[in-house]
Amino acid sequence: MLTPRRTKYRKQFRPKTVEKPSRGGNYVAFGEFGLKAMNSGNVSSRQIEAGRKAMTHFTKRGGRIWIRIFPDRPTTRKPPETRMGGGKGDLHEYVAPVQTGRIIFEMGGIPETIAREAMRLAANKLPIKCRVVERK
Repeated sequence: MLTPRRTKYRKQFRPKTVEKPSRGGNYVAFGEFGLKAMNSGNVSSRQIEAGRKAMTHFTKRGGRIWIRIFPDRPTTRKPPETRMGGGKGDLHEYVAPVQTGRIIFEMGGIPETIAREAMRLAANKLPIKCRVVERK
């Protein structure tokens, strides 16, 4: 799973949720096909890994896959059945904040039908709506 090697602070504040389109990373740069986010949300490192595994399994390790997001924002969680107060919870997982229009995965070196099906399988593992796009 993807995690940062080191961070300046262990816990971060929760950001304001703003539904803005992505300013960067919104075009297919490396491969021929990409998986584009249609709405915003947080994608955890486990979900990124599940999508990557689904794509590599379906393509039988053919072609090339690029992961265009990285989970660098820590999220915390309090243990279940704990009373209120007592400070912020322990680190739970790392998430990648994804904005609308951001390319999440890219693929290249394989036929279009296989790439589209592999991207569809990866999109089912993610908590946000996605669409397969081609390089212009």
